[in-house]
Amino acid sequence: MRGRLPGAAPSGNLGSMTTRASSNEGSNRAPRIARGRRAQISGIAAETLACAALVADGWTVLGRRLRTAAGEIDAVARKDDLLAFVEVKRRATLAEAAASLSPRQQKRLLEAGAILLGEHPEWGRAGVRFDVIVVDPDGALRRIADAFRIEN
Repeated sequence: MRGRLPGAAPSGNLGSMTTRASSNEGSNRAPRIARGRRAQISGIAAETLACAALVADGWTVLGRRLRTAAGEIDAVARKDDLLAFVEVKRRATLAEAAASLSPRQQKRLLEAGAILLGEHPEWGRAGVRFDVIVVDPDGALRRIADAFRIEN
């Protein structure tokens, strides 16, 4: 009985328990992974629509899907030296999309924005704001300019 601690279950029993748990996890993970991929694809499509709308409105998109240690900013855009950090939300309705930005996400976006401003001090000379663009499955969108601010 080499390699077994005193009082431990025989390795054959432990292995079968591990195998059963793993096979159950695998069957539950596949649909979740597929949903995640579909959500990522629809999210990227919504971001593309949002950036096209920004450009049509005279904004210059400086970056998309910018990653920082605090999190990701979906888009950064500039118009007349005003900088907008843009979060894009896609849900079944515009109202659901607008309501889906949690205080925790807002905090993460504020922190990510601060990091990006530190990396790009030339951005936002005329000010900085956080916009949310909400998109529904039909591609209708609405921008919520200056959607939230740093609370004192």
